[in-house]
Amino acid sequence: MRVAIAEDSVLLREGLARLLADADFDVVARCHDADELRHAMRVQLPDVVIVDIRLPPTHTDEGIQAAMEIRAAHPGIGVLVLSQYVELGLAMKLLADSAEGVGYLLKDRISDVPDFLNAVRRVAAGGSAIDPTIVSTLLSRRRSDDPLAQLTPRERDVLELMAVGTSNQGIADRLVITLRAVEKYVSSIFGKLGLPATGSESRRVLAVLLFLRT
Repeated sequence: MRVAIAEDSVLLREGLARLLADADFDVVARCHDADELRHAMRVQLPDVVIVDIRLPPTHTDEGIQAAMEIRAAHPGIGVLVLSQYVELGLAMKLLADSAEGVGYLLKDRISDVPDFLNAVRRVAAGGSAIDPTIVSTLLSRRRSDDPLAQLTPRERDVLELMAVGTSNQGIADRLVITLRAVEKYVSSIFGKLGLPATGSESRRVLAVLLFLRT
């Protein structure tokens, strides 16, 4: 699996490259800024791009802009954005059209190496990897007509795990309940939120995120 990295911190960039190489990823580009990433994309297309949300020269939104350009030009390439802090507005820019093949993680998550590598693989395969902190922030936002108010506490637990990309079996393991119980909760959640139930994990996450963005 080919990976391109765009991160202006040399230590983090090289650390990521080492982690990925040790896990049998092929790191095809190590870029300092968005322009270097754009040039690398013209030389060889990766399967997934890992990009810092803020890159030189202004450290505002260069990374997110590059990520959006890549998704527009190459929809089949996964994009995993890293951020030092929760930046909900920029995250929603990235997720505006689709959550498939997209990831948004806080840099603290990299310390959990197996989980981080799984997130890279999931995004490259067309799935989603949304930081739990982002999901919790979205779930905590209230609306006057908030349909989330209809959910039971257990259903909210299931929704949060579902939105970060956890499978039904993973949810069952985390909450120590049966797989059948998870399936019933998921069906109930989709019904209460007016979302169509689907057997596709990536479409399921997309549906939840699309709802939360409204």
